Amino acid sequence: MGTQIQERDLGPDDFGGDDYEGCNEYLNITRPDVIADIHRRYLEAGADIIETNTFGATSVVLAEYDLAEHARRINREAVQIARAVVEEFGSAQPEQPRFVAGAMGPTTRTISVTGGLTFDELAADYHQQAAGLIEGGADFLLLETSQDTTNVKAGLEGIDRAFAELGLELPVAVQGTIEPMGTLLAGQDAEAFYTSLAHRDLLWVGFNCATGPEFMTDHVRTLSGLSRGNVACVPNAGLPDEDGNYNETPEMVAATLMRFADNGWLNVAGGCCGTGPEHIRQIAEGMRGKSPRIGNPEIETRVSGIEAVVVNEDTRPTIVGERTNVLGSRRFKRLISGERFEEAAEVGRRQIRNGAHVLDVCLQDPDRDETEDVIREKSIINSINLEDGEERFQTVVPLARRYGAALVVGCIDDDPNQAQAVTRERKLEIAQRSHRLLTEKYGVPEEDIIFDPLVFPAGTGDVNYVGSAAETIEGLKLIKEALPVTKTILGISNVSFGLPAAGREVFNSVFLYHCTQAGLDMAIVNSELLQRYTTIPEEERRLSEDLIWNRGDDPVAAFAAHFRDRAPRSTVEERSALPLDERLSKCIIEGSKEGLANDLDLAMKDREPLDIINGPLMAGMDEVGRQFNANELIVAEVLQSAEAMKFAVSHLEPHMERADAASRGRVLLATVKGDVHDIGKNLVEIILSNNGYRVVNLGIKVAPQDLIAGCREHNPDIVGLSGLLVKSAQMMVETVRDFRAANIRAPVLVGGAALSNRFTRLRIAPEYDGLVAYAQDAMTGLALANVIQDADERERLAARLAIETEELQAATAARS
Repeated sequence: MGTQIQERDLGPDDFGGDDYEGCNEYLNITRPDVIADIHRRYLEAGADIIETNTFGATSVVLAEYDLAEHARRINREAVQIARAVVEEFGSAQPEQPRFVAGAMGPTTRTISVTGGLTFDELAADYHQQAAGLIEGGADFLLLETSQDTTNVKAGLEGIDRAFAELGLELPVAVQGTIEPMGTLLAGQDAEAFYTSLAHRDLLWVGFNCATGPEFMTDHVRTLSGLSRGNVACVPNAGLPDEDGNYNETPEMVAATLMRFADNGWLNVAGGCCGTGPEHIRQIAEGMRGKSPRIGNPEIETRVSGIEAVVVNEDTRPTIVGERTNVLGSRRFKRLISGERFEEAAEVGRRQIRNGAHVLDVCLQDPDRDETEDVIREKSIINSINLEDGEERFQTVVPLARRYGAALVVGCIDDDPNQAQAVTRERKLEIAQRSHRLLTEKYGVPEEDIIFDPLVFPAGTGDVNYVGSAAETIEGLKLIKEALPVTKTILGISNVSFGLPAAGREVFNSVFLYHCTQAGLDMAIVNSELLQRYTTIPEEERRLSEDLIWNRGDDPVAAFAAHFRDRAPRSTVEERSALPLDERLSKCIIEGSKEGLANDLDLAMKDREPLDIINGPLMAGMDEVGRQFNANELIVAEVLQSAEAMKFAVSHLEPHMERADAASRGRVLLATVKGDVHDIGKNLVEIILSNNGYRVVNLGIKVAPQDLIAGCREHNPDIVGLSGLLVKSAQMMVETVRDFRAANIRAPVLVGGAALSNRFTRLRIAPEYDGLVAYAQDAMTGLALANVIQDADERERLAARLAIETEELQAATAARS
């Protein structure tokens, strides 16, 4: 609409005078004929839906022209113009229904970025816009070009208020706009954007405007894989040039959207800035006969801030950092009370750096307005329960459903004898009662319910809680078996209350280990103080397990006696008695950097740095991998080991002799989208760099389009893709598919904990026109790179891999 109005070469008189020139929305009042003609041209081109000329018709935007009080009228009349033209075509072409979308733009303010208005103020503005669009006769409302999900939620709140005022509800669609850096302006990526809105029954969720269709590829694919409803892609005709012109031709835009449709990603296709009637004509013709997307996404527990967190087997237990809580941290309380928010945020950042995925933020303070101190996206409310019957459910659950929040549900009810469930049977009973109420009466999705089976102090001597730790573990198992789609959470440190300080973290770690084995999904802990179960001495593990299961004559006394007069255990002192190579390996296994630099310097006195990496350091990483695969380590602990390895390699790197940096070829490395794990990739970089390769490391969470741009810029001889998680392996499949579409043929090496040669041969290689090889470790990667750079060896490798692929495909088909 905006570019079409610009092409009309309108002057001040058309806009109603100099004061209103540039206010496109006022043309609904002053030149309705111009707007009607623009609508007519798009309908003639084959559009099923036209948007009203109301992109900036909220009071906050119209106030710039002193037209705020006319917002409702402008929206109402904009719909009436579009409705009249649609009815013309409905009469002439009844076989093709046409619809009017009431367009609601992002305004000129973003709550999370620019500020300048509150959530309620923006909701009030959207209320008036939505009411005008409904009164005018819109078929549905479209919140579009969204740059901040907090603005979107204000828009949805305003729409709901308009529905309540008018006693009429219309379908609602939402479209975000992804900037060239790969996120909304407020920082959310496609996954987090959808997660924040998944609670709404929307007509569709999509992306519009922005970069043009080609750069939307990965975002639309991501959205298509997540969305339970319909998906839209309504791009610009590319990015504007220095003169403001949009240069993607109708053929180019239509071809990309047709590819998206062929991939099964779309239900709605269209055009935004710079797309004229001819673009729409070719899109409409290209979509004719295409099958619409059929969504069948996996049901997952998701929350989001700037990024989404999925609570699943890949991250179990998801670590919830507990220090951002004014009730549990005196320092955090002082910072919040003093409004030193940046310092308070650093408390949370430190928890994240030490492995937390989610922060438990409590700002409860009778002297402050805590709601002004926190902005929620898809948050978790901690917590509700049935202590007062359904009263708290009735108050909190409708709010959670309205704004989209998961719920922690404590195993507490109104039973006069045992309100807080101690036994496994009571924990399950309350969980099942709560589950029935939440799902059947309040409509809460199962995946948004997180049960807290409760943790009681196991070592205070209170007879009511003797054996309670074991009851929590067993109750956890029962809840997971009976209600498998829901999730579980525990506040771990409660279990050690009253025990000697030196033993608390030991006991917490042992208890967390057994809870994880029982199926625990989320754990509230101080992530900075986590100890590894495998590093705890056998005697201390036994004392802890005796206390958990109440074994022996007096397990509390035995545990207390062992730790009463002890200072916290020093792993550095314990390691110092070991041989040098064992100390180096243990640093990696325990994820500790203490004493590591000194030991590395000692090792370099009689060995080359690369020998140290390939020897004790890699032995340590191999043991970390073994423990992780045996469920003896959690993801947060693996990341600590990775940080120790990264520190060690960085310390050794300056002492390595480098071959001629350009002599053997150029390698482009990246951790694929959705994965932040880079230790393997960084190790590959160092080894290749010190063996004559020029390496370009694109970093972590690299989307396919960024890899494609990197290939075009650097023209690599080899591309290396890395990732730790199961979803990273699937992302490699998508990445090489995009390489094929972009006509990239460079050999690809893939590696990561979730990968195997079988997956590489059966899932990744068939989607690519170039060579794909699996490297199980950094040294294998170097060997494969050397083979690839020798033309004859490369040809033999390609032939061997092709035979492997055929054999695996045949074996798989035979089993099927």
